[in-house]
Amino acid sequence: MKNNSVVAEFDPMSPVAEAFRVLRTNLKFAAVDKPFKSLLITSAGPMEGKTDTVANLGTVLAQTGIRVIIVDCDLRRPELHTKFGLSNNKGLTNLLVGSAGIEDVLQDTSIPGLQVVTSGPMAPNPSELLQSEKAKSVLAELADMADFVLSDSPPALIRSDAAVLSSLLDGVLLVIKAGKTKIDAVKQAGDRLKRVNARIIGTVLNGV
Repeated sequence: MKNNSVVAEFDPMSPVAEAFRVLRTNLKFAAVDKPFKSLLITSAGPMEGKTDTVANLGTVLAQTGIRVIIVDCDLRRPELHTKFGLSNNKGLTNLLVGSAGIEDVLQDTSIPGLQVVTSGPMAPNPSELLQSEKAKSVLAELADMADFVLSDSPPALIRSDAAVLSSLLDGVLLVIKAGKTKIDAVKQAGDRLKRVNARIIGTVLNGV
């Protein structure tokens, strides 16, 4: 069953949905000098709203008439399939081990123009898969297929996956949970991403 956290779809007139439309506009201004089309959404720690941000931002982007692909690169605790009520029997891990092609794992959503690549079956070596040349080529191919690609990942301070992915994508949005995320954690996450030359586009203050 679909998780109704995709507010931008089921309650498009709400203040929360409007906040995501503002974020969409801000991203367009951020891309004026140096355009980007693939974006990693991560957070310092768990339960800070990064997956909800991916789902809602992808929805409002697609609502402008462009083609958007969301990729669940959290191969440890994937949640994106639950947000859109999709099967997770086949997804990114199948692509990375070569047991499926992109067209086999792209799933349509109820939002026109928005497709999702779920994480797929759990793998014993997620870090190695995301660091592979195959991951680089898959993410590049997805970026060629869409106007915008959003990728979810594990928290930046818990796993190295976010740092690895940030080097393969055009930019990073760091989600911060009001009243929960510690300032030191945000600084540490930012430093970890900057060490791999990640382009941090900005932050999203969630839960205000």
